[in-house]
Parts: sequence; structure tokens; C-alpha cells
Amino acid sequence: MGESVGTLLELDVTAIAHGGISVARHEGRVVFVSDAVPGERVVARVTEDRKKSFWRADTVSVVTPSEHRVDHVWPEAALDRDPAVRAGGAEFGHVALPHQRTLKHDVLVDAFSRFARTDLAEVLGHDVTVESAPGDDEANGLGWRTRVRLHVDEDGTAGPFAARSHTIVPVTSLPLAAQRVQDAAPLARGAMPGASVVDVLAPSGAEGARLVIDEQKPTVVTEVVGDRSFTVDDTGFWQVHRQAPAVLTAAVQDLVDRDRLDPEGQHLDLYGGVGLLAAALGDVVGPKARITSVESAARATEHAQENLAEWIGARAETGRVDRWLARTAADASRPELQRFRAGTVVLDPPRSGAGREVVVQIAALQPAQVVYVACDPVALARDVATFADLGYRLEALRAFDLFPHTHHLEAVARLVPIA
Repeated sequence: MGESVGTLLELDVTAIAHGGISVARHEGRVVFVSDAVPGERVVARVTEDRKKSFWRADTVSVVTPSEHRVDHVWPEAALDRDPAVRAGGAEFGHVALPHQRTLKHDVLVDAFSRFARTDLAEVLGHDVTVESAPGDDEANGLGWRTRVRLHVDEDGTAGPFAARSHTIVPVTSLPLAAQRVQDAAPLARGAMPGASVVDVLAPSGAEGARLVIDEQKPTVVTEVVGDRSFTVDDTGFWQVHRQAPAVLTAAVQDLVDRDRLDPEGQHLDLYGGVGLLAAALGDVVGPKARITSVESAARATEHAQENLAEWIGARAETGRVDRWLARTAADASRPELQRFRAGTVVLDPPRSGAGREVVVQIAALQPAQVVYVACDPVALARDVATFADLGYRLEALRAFDLFPHTHHLEAVARLVPIA
């Protein structure tokens, strides 16, 4: 920490950065400011200057507010609280919902400009719109989380971490959570003695909510998407927004180019989880679809095998995606490689993206198209740049606001061989 930590600065906020932090300058130095809105003048306290190239600061008051500033949707994260005890997880909660999507659009466009050397509007022939999920506008972006993780302090009180810290903040409300989660959350002081982590989840295939304490032995729950049911562990991965599975299913099906879809091809669902997107692809290909879902978590693979049972040609395999691809490329016969070339690849990697090695391996299989589901715009842009170097161009992209009042967004892209 340097001499400037604790200093109050009056700053003109000019832009939004990846991660939901606003950008200002002080005497030529970049300052990343939390709880601000681009266009505002704020007073912010410096919290970090370890890197000479930039500082970090927390807004403590607003001199000139943005027209897009609203009362924070979560009182325990509002500006009138000390930044050290502002609840984390709703860093856009002070921004009007339509403008949140404008900011997310700006971050997405900037990520492609910086990391993929791509003007999205020029490549796509239109500007990208960050689309809302059904019901979110009517609910002002509240009540969408079907899963919430709470941490427990030494007094047995459960709450979220403060923003950008591991300080546990007692709260009386969880406005982003679905009503069933809110009703079940043990927020009373001292309600969880002896526990360290509590997950509260409300599976769509059951009534009420359930608590998972300290990642206890998993229990199988059912999630319903349209007329299809998926089994998943209560401790396993499932999309958090109540509408996300349906939205992403429809988006993947929309982004699959039917003219490039060969029913005889060998299709892949990489980072497949319990098979949600493999099923989305299978519904498009048809009952004879050959689909392999690859996932590193063994229990998720077991669920995927069950969830994809209606397709005789579907199988789920446990393995790290990079290792599975390397082994498959080395062992495949010429006819098998031809089927991969005719196939469609769907991938939904973690926040860090697929990464260069996996992109190189996918491109080496020469699939007819790649549908990439991404929860991080910078990781997506980097991987799209790698695909471009390997002969695949971005042809279509949709973006979705599946995390209202946070900086996160989801994007679905189609990449095809450069003609």
C-alpha cells in the first residue's frame, strides 16, 4: 500500500471497464472506481495503489449524479454504507436496468475491438443488443437467482461477502434471489452455528427451496426446461437465472446454421455439464444424432448420460476437454475424422474461456461450425481471435442479460470456416 491509500479524490467518471468498474483519471493516472456511473462526478476514497499504472477507489458520495443513477436495489449494498460492508454481488444495482444493458453492450464491443481486432457492428452487419430474459423487465431485474451462496461468520450469521473482499456482511434481504430462495435463506443472526458455507437453491422441478451446508454429500434434484427434465446434483453446476436454461437452449438452436448441419456428422458438446446444450443440439439434429458430451466432473457426466438417453447416438464422457480432444484426434480413423468435419461443436467453457490450446484442437478437427456460449466477453474475444488465426470467422453473435444488477452477461457466437 502506498501513501495515497485513504485519500479522497473528486473524479470525473468517463467509461465502464470489464468487471463492472468505472474509469476515471487523476493527474493522468487511471483510477478504477466502484459504485459509480459513467458521466458522473464523484468523491472516491483510494483503496489500492500498489500498481503505479492505476489506482482503485470506492465512491463515497456523488457530486453530479448520472441521469441513469437510481436508488440501489439492495439497501445493504447502497452508497450510504461504508464500502467495506457493502454487500457484493449487485455491483450495477445503482444503475437503471436499461442502462445496465447499454454498459454491458459497451464492454462487449470494446472487448472485441481490443482483443479480437473486430468491429462487431461491421462484421455482423448490425449493432449487438443485450437482450433481456423473459419477465426481467417487469420485475426490474429482481428475483431471478435460483441459487445463492452465503458464507457464515464465527457467530453463525450467514451472509454474502462484501464487494471485492472476504468480509461477511449480515443482510436482511436478497433481492436478486427468487422468492423461494429468499423465504428459505437463513439470514437471522446466529442462525447457522458451526457452518462455513450455505447454498440455498430452488430447483425448478420441486416445491420450495433446499439448503446445502458445507457442500455436504450431493443430492440429485430435477430441473425442468420446456418439456424436458434434467437430473443434476444440488452441489453441481446449473445456470443460476431461472430463465437461463431456456434462453440458452433457444439461443444455441437459433445460432446453429441449419445449412451447415449434417445429420450424419459427429457433434460435440464440450464442457457439457449435465447435457443441457447437448440436448438443445440433439433436438435440432434429430433422433439419430451422434453427440458426444465431454465434461471433467464425473457425476455431471453420469447425469448427462441419463439426460441424453433418448438419443441412441449420444454419449457422455468424463475428461478434461483438452486431453479428450488430444486423445480423440490422435486415435480417430479417417472416416471418424470425416464425421467430425461434418459435425457441429457446441462449447460452454468456464469464465476463463476455452483458451488457445483447446481452440487449436477444435480447429484441427475442422468442424462445419462452432457455437460458443460465453460468460466472459474478454475471454470470448480472445478465443474468437485465435479461431480467426486458424481459419474460422465470427458470423453471428447474440448477447443476453442473464445476470441483472451485476456486470456479467452471456453471449452466444457462431464461428464458421473462412471461405
